[in-house]
Amino acid sequence: MTAELVRGQNHPLPDTRLELRVSAGHPVVAGATLGDEGGRVAGAEWIAHPGAPVRPGIEVAVQAAAEHRIAVDLAALPDTVHRLSLLLALPPGGPGPARFGTAAAPFVAVADPSGAPVATYTITGLDRESAVVALELYRRQGAWKVRAVGQGYEGGLADLLADQGAPAAADLAAAVLDAAAPAAAPVPPPLVPETAPADPSSTGAISYAHPGRRPAAPNAGPGAVPPSDPPAAPPPGPQAPPPAESRPAPVAGDASGWSMDERLYNQVWGMFEDLARTVAAYRSARDFADHRLDRAIDQVLADPATRVGAAGDAARAAARATHEELMGRAQEVLDRDLAQLTAESEVVEPALPAAYARWDNPVWHAYRSPEELPMAVRLGDLHVPERSTLRIPFLVRLPLERGLWVDSGPGRTSAAGLLDEAELRRLALDSAVAHTARLLAAHPAGALTAHVIDPAGGGAAAFAPLVETGVLAAPPAQGAAGVTDVLAQLTERVDLLQMAVRGDASEDLPPGFDPARQLLVVHDFPHGFDDRAVTRLRYLADEGPSVGVHLLMVADRADAAAYGPVLDPLWRSLLRLTPVPDDHLADPWVGHAWTYEPPTVPPGSAVLWQVLGQVGEARRRKSG
Repeated sequence: MTAELVRGQNHPLPDTRLELRVSAGHPVVAGATLGDEGGRVAGAEWIAHPGAPVRPGIEVAVQAAAEHRIAVDLAALPDTVHRLSLLLALPPGGPGPARFGTAAAPFVAVADPSGAPVATYTITGLDRESAVVALELYRRQGAWKVRAVGQGYEGGLADLLADQGAPAAADLAAAVLDAAAPAAAPVPPPLVPETAPADPSSTGAISYAHPGRRPAAPNAGPGAVPPSDPPAAPPPGPQAPPPAESRPAPVAGDASGWSMDERLYNQVWGMFEDLARTVAAYRSARDFADHRLDRAIDQVLADPATRVGAAGDAARAAARATHEELMGRAQEVLDRDLAQLTAESEVVEPALPAAYARWDNPVWHAYRSPEELPMAVRLGDLHVPERSTLRIPFLVRLPLERGLWVDSGPGRTSAAGLLDEAELRRLALDSAVAHTARLLAAHPAGALTAHVIDPAGGGAAAFAPLVETGVLAAPPAQGAAGVTDVLAQLTERVDLLQMAVRGDASEDLPPGFDPARQLLVVHDFPHGFDDRAVTRLRYLADEGPSVGVHLLMVADRADAAAYGPVLDPLWRSLLRLTPVPDDHLADPWVGHAWTYEPPTVPPGSAVLWQVLGQVGEARRRKSG
């Protein structure tokens, strides 16, 4: 899963060949500086910008744009370079904003060679700044990491470059912005219906054309940056929905990919993209219609000649009629697109493999331990209020890139408010067991070893399927001694693997070393944890995923309130899941929240026991 960074947070990079993606919603100049160990830029030749787009190990765009894709090869950087900083600046004199605080927050992502996002960062908190260091890639002990920076400069690009020690910073900044000047030319007005002239004060542009499905890339998903080539614009004016018979019939696996597993994965996230764009367009159209109505009414009230009487009534009636027409068009397009996506979902859902399928999918009845690790695992569903019955599978890439946290706290949703504390905690633990079963079932036999920490033994009933089917490495650890033993064992493993990786000595691990990835399920945190145990847990959350040690926490953050902000990095490093529907998954791409719904085993079904039985049997055959 992609790491969603906050300012100052860092994350390891899995490869030296990367792609930096920028989405700002308005033209920005993108560039990069190459710095030494202290971050200082030796000269103009160590800056990539539109006037000099190619430097050793990096290539940037030659003009300002709302979206950028920047190629980076860290292995090609000179040995003296220890830091690569991604810069964003607003082109002066154009139709766009003059400072970042008056526009949407820029969004940046780092993607690996396959196109999968490694880390994302939404640059919030900017105000009068017109230039910003978005993030930096830096070398530490021979390995590369990314850090979210978000440092803005009110003095613009000149101050930014001067701060990094670039010589003649003011002249260089002027040259950079001059080179990008062609991209700052006025852009075409947004597409709106002919009956609704473009209004620069409106809340957003409207396009009544459905953004056609583009080939889904592996990086698609919550928080992903949209492709840089926008859909072709339709002719101006209201766009009538195509007749039903002209729409292509949905087909499962109708996406790019080398295997059916990859094609279905890409198709699911293509559906996610389509639903995101469709709902964003509908909400933008609704906001525009409301704004137009308010403005028309204000104009009527402002004119004494039309404030009262027949003329005023006619003007208000005309404004409301236009509002209803615009809303009707937007609803018509939304209904059309949602119907198409619903039809596609009805075809795709039954065709999904076990790793992507709901627990009620018949594919589980024929489950056998896989030979290869799938691309992803399903950890729930996503939907939006406009059509809550249309569920998009929430697929998380494997192997996990960050830990999971099932929040057993009260939450903020009405669903959580109807349950008492004990019931929420029970549901959270049941969800964690279901997630554990899915992760074990998605891995080939013996490729994932699971451990459980249950200090007080309060989860014995919920953990029974894991214990009785023999899928755990050992019985759940209890008491402070059990907590210490398991954490010490896994911490030592992380240290050993990190040393092996740094020393390129993976083949020299001790005899009998278990090569499987490790999953640690922690229940009832922080009960049974002393300060040393908490430190080790934080270490596993930060460093474990890079060497195959993964964390699944079941906890209420309020229970650990005594630690104060010390544990804030821990919670931020984990992907938060909930045992009841909750709209906490923010999507910075289109600016709305998705409602997450956890996977549930059908009441009375034995599918969880059957699947874990198969996993346990395959594990015993592998070890025997």
